[in-house]
Amino acid sequence: MKFHRVLLSLAVLSSSTDAFSPVTTIQHRSISKYTQKYSTKIQVNGDATKTDKSEITKIVNNIRLSVEEKAKTVITVCNSGTLCTKSNHDGIEGAPFGSFVDYVLDDEGNPILLMNEMSMHTMNINSDPDGLVTLFAQFSGKKSDGLNVGQDVSRCSITGKVTKIDPSTAQDLDTIRMRYSISHAYADQVMDSPKFAFYRIKPEKVYFVGGFGVLAKWVPVEEYKNAAADILAMEASDIVSKLNREHTEDLQLTATHLLGCTEIEKIRVTNVDRLGLDIRVTTKGKRKNKLTTDEFRIGFRIPVISVEDAKSEVLKIFQEAWEKGNGYDWGEDGNEPGNDVPIVKIAADSLE
Repeated sequence: MKFHRVLLSLAVLSSSTDAFSPVTTIQHRSISKYTQKYSTKIQVNGDATKTDKSEITKIVNNIRLSVEEKAKTVITVCNSGTLCTKSNHDGIEGAPFGSFVDYVLDDEGNPILLMNEMSMHTMNINSDPDGLVTLFAQFSGKKSDGLNVGQDVSRCSITGKVTKIDPSTAQDLDTIRMRYSISHAYADQVMDSPKFAFYRIKPEKVYFVGGFGVLAKWVPVEEYKNAAADILAMEASDIVSKLNREHTEDLQLTATHLLGCTEIEKIRVTNVDRLGLDIRVTTKGKRKNKLTTDEFRIGFRIPVISVEDAKSEVLKIFQEAWEKGNGYDWGEDGNEPGNDVPIVKIAADSLE
């Protein structure tokens, strides 16, 4: 399947003419909301055409993970988080009580916790066995190499009921013990203690947030369970770090020649997965001392299945940006380097 360079922008149809006037901001979570009201202009290799919501969604979905996959990726990569239970302690009965906990996932994506019977959250659960708890997990924010920090990271909340796993009937207990032993070094020392037991959270609601001011959505539980975590999830932060640290010139060429950005102040990769990478570009605005930040999604031509595949696809993008910047044309119907790299502008934020 042949991809084209796609610049996606929201536009409102003028009542007096057939021309479109662009709206300054579009985010992924806004597509379904706004395309119900407005016509949309998409530029494919420089040509403007009108399209409907289904076509926009198809273009985006080809090069972005689904929300279900993103939620499953967060829960899979993060093997610890905050467990929120309902307190039964004197003076704060019924208040939310947060505890840091470790966990692993079973084959259905249900979080499994190894808990001490004397822990406060365990006592809270035992005092209200039919009550709901919430497990909150998020990617860790780092302050180096331009990686996300604070609220600008993906996170996921799973709300459901907790049941104690019966060792005599649980068919997956051996698998759970093995996974816990691999993920948490201390587990072998305590999992056979009578004071510790495994508990399973059965999700009833799943909520995903992509970062600060971006996609947030309730995820159907069955779709969450059936989704697969991204193949690059464990190595993604290291890949992003290396790209931002060692490939600044390549990123500049990419922003200039493939994304069409000018007067670039700052550029960094914010995410990478099996379908592509996200790039944030800050440029000088029209007014003095004002900046504009745009988010772009650059898709891989084919989904990758390993870190080495991802490196190869990223280097191909950098190579084509360099070739275009140096005027190379391979003479195939005027097809310039980079023209078939799938690119979507997913967000714009003007600080003017």
